[in-house]
Amino acid sequence: MQSYTIGQAARLLGVSPDTARRWADAGRVATHRDEAGRRLIDGRALAAFSVELAKGGGAEEDASSYTSVRNAFPGIVTAIKLGDVAAQVEIQAGPHRLVSLLTREAVEELGLEVGMEATARVKSTNVHIDRV
Repeated sequence: MQSYTIGQAARLLGVSPDTARRWADAGRVATHRDEAGRRLIDGRALAAFSVELAKGGGAEEDASSYTSVRNAFPGIVTAIKLGDVAAQVEIQAGPHRLVSLLTREAVEELGLEVGMEATARVKSTNVHIDRV
């Protein structure tokens, strides 16, 4: 499973690295250390925390507005529902929850999993998912 540094997690959550570090220090999200001694957050744990954070809306600091360049929303995959032909993928991008309906084949080709970093690209009423 993919893990994220404090800085990467902060970017995905739409907060400063200091805020993400404080949350980790307070035990709000579990961390572990890699061979180099860097603190990492498991992708599944980060996905669950991002959903919890979005529901509570509780950032410790006044969050600046989250904007996208060319309608790209980098975030973390928080849920995947697979059907026989279609699939539903949810991405938490800072305070924004995006849901995309796409083919099961596309999800499998991208290798999407909960906890994985991905970018939702929005054009009109369509949401396209790019794997990072």
